[in-house]
Amino acid sequence: MFKIMIIEDDPAVRDELALLLKNEGCRPITVTVFENIPTQVSECKPDLILLDLGLPGRDGLSLCAQLRRESDTPIIFVTSHDSAYDELNALSLGGDDYITKPYNVPVLLARIRSVLRRSGARPETLPHFNGLTLNPTKGYASANGQTAELTRNELQILACLMEHAGEIVSRADLIEALWDNQIYIDDNTLSVNMTRLRAKLEALGLSGFIKTRRGMGYQL
Repeated sequence: MFKIMIIEDDPAVRDELALLLKNEGCRPITVTVFENIPTQVSECKPDLILLDLGLPGRDGLSLCAQLRRESDTPIIFVTSHDSAYDELNALSLGGDDYITKPYNVPVLLARIRSVLRRSGARPETLPHFNGLTLNPTKGYASANGQTAELTRNELQILACLMEHAGEIVSRADLIEALWDNQIYIDDNTLSVNMTRLRAKLEALGLSGFIKTRRGMGYQL
């Protein structure tokens, strides 16, 4: 799972990019505080950065130049600035690609994959907990030498629980995680999906893998 940092001050564009990346099996990291961005990049260590030109307090060109002095993380500019001068500056300062808005989604994703491939970046290790491995990109879970295909809802529920392994995750938090992915789910739908997910895990030999904490939520 590749970590991709989105440095974009327009919430609508930022959320759209995050959704596209999540659906591609990537892990989007959105920047919402535009101070000390180089420090955030250093701490996060993303595989790729999507960078806008117009940012609060500074421009993307100067940020790119600073980041390039400190890191070789690939940078793709995603911006509404469509002049050849801006594109030339962006590439001269170390940008790896330059895409103008409104972008074509398949083309944007193809160019992201291309830059990641050229950079030699390796995806994060697949999520693993107590004998269960989750493959978000291919949509299945595996344990004890067996695999189970998961629906999108089941995948998101299990991914959220594994991300917070050992912690109690409330039903409201699970519903919110699914809503962020633009999948409508209500409390009853969550119960149905949880029952189906538990049955699939039991078939993998993981009976009781997801525990119900009455009045609080669920826990691995």
